[in-house]
Amino acid sequence: VGIRAPPKLLELAVQSLLRDEALAIAALEELPAELFPPLFSSALAGMHSQAVKAMVQAWPFPCLPLGALMKEHKPHLEIFQAAIDGLDVLSVCLPLSRRRWKLQVLDLRRNAQQDFCTVWSGTRAGVCSPLEPEVVGPVRKRCRVEGARAWLKQTSAPMEVLIDLCLKEGTPDASLSYLLKKVKQRRGSLRLCCQKLRVFSMPMQKIRKILKLVQLDSVQDLEVNCTWKLATLGRFAPHLGQMVNLRRLLLSHIHMTPHAAPGMEERCVSQLTSRFPSVVLCLKNPLETLSITNCLISEADLMHLSQCPSVSQLKDLSLSGVNLTSISSKPLWVLIEKASATLQDLDLDECGIMDSQFSALLPALSHCSQLTTFSFCGNPISMAVLESLLRHTVGLSKLSHVLYPAPLESYEDVHGTVHLGRLAHLHARLKQVLQELGLPSMVWFSGNPCPHCGDRTFYSPEPILCPCYMAA
Repeated sequence: VGIRAPPKLLELAVQSLLRDEALAIAALEELPAELFPPLFSSALAGMHSQAVKAMVQAWPFPCLPLGALMKEHKPHLEIFQAAIDGLDVLSVCLPLSRRRWKLQVLDLRRNAQQDFCTVWSGTRAGVCSPLEPEVVGPVRKRCRVEGARAWLKQTSAPMEVLIDLCLKEGTPDASLSYLLKKVKQRRGSLRLCCQKLRVFSMPMQKIRKILKLVQLDSVQDLEVNCTWKLATLGRFAPHLGQMVNLRRLLLSHIHMTPHAAPGMEERCVSQLTSRFPSVVLCLKNPLETLSITNCLISEADLMHLSQCPSVSQLKDLSLSGVNLTSISSKPLWVLIEKASATLQDLDLDECGIMDSQFSALLPALSHCSQLTTFSFCGNPISMAVLESLLRHTVGLSKLSHVLYPAPLESYEDVHGTVHLGRLAHLHARLKQVLQELGLPSMVWFSGNPCPHCGDRTFYSPEPILCPCYMAA
């Protein structure tokens, strides 16, 4: 539920208060808690930096969603720095005002929840809302005692600063640099927590410098998409090992420079990928998403990964672009079977899976009762195996989106040129099989990329041709 437009009288009161910034700061001690949110928003919009700093120090709620408010008002760097400076008084535990500050979490995530009324009033476990009605009698006395104990514990606890990080060229900007400086200065009293971490092209030295200031056990969503030199590839692994609360792990395009010596690429990639099983093994919670795409992994790595308890509740699994041609189907079979009760989306595009390997996976696929989407384009699969797939998945009532590769019989040469007549005939045959099985009649499949333009030919249900065929 969004914030309703404030009454006109409240607007006038806020504007009047901010005309004299010193008066506004002096009034904070006696200001009702309900007036803090509109006053703070107006102070941000009006660039009242001293008022913003003072309000952070006097904030009467457990959480301050600064990131979402800054996204709305787009204040200058000066205002952001003033808000961060407001944490200084709290973090060094100077004599507290009569209000006894309640702020525990400064949320800098721009896409955090927008239900400010709920956040400000304190829905966090163990935090009582300042807007709750007062209790009376012995209950009130007991609550005061318990509240005092909780407050003493709170004042000694470090302040949490929540942020989503995207490490790429140009990072950190001025705002992040200022925040990191404060966290380094107040190490122990300020905890920088990051739920979502994205790592793109950025020197490893800078990555490590920033991650040393982050509580890595707070990372739940990690995406790594980098091309690293041989000497730097394995240096990220120790950081990965500390992210014990991961729920989503996405690794993509981790490979070497084209000048790597023969055999060196495999050995160096193994320095990182061999850590995957041990990292997954030590996770405190089951992974929900595992995406390892366009990477080089060994059969042993895949087998160890499949045996980790943390993959037993996967909802999304992607190995797109991972070459599995020379790898036994057993590790992947075990992985799919282990997650069969929860798996919803499976992506095996461009894995080089052959007929024999795919046939071995069919029993495990038939057990994926929650599967809704399955894509395995770009694999050299025959028509017979595709028909077998349809028969094995007939009991999967939730499976609604399947993207098949065009069968091998539809190509007219080794370069991957699709013969449209054969493709249409085979497409009609698959539709017939689906009708016989009582399944929806639409079959989606695609051919390999056109050797001339790189586009694919799709059927959905009629052919969507690449420009080369259209020109012909």
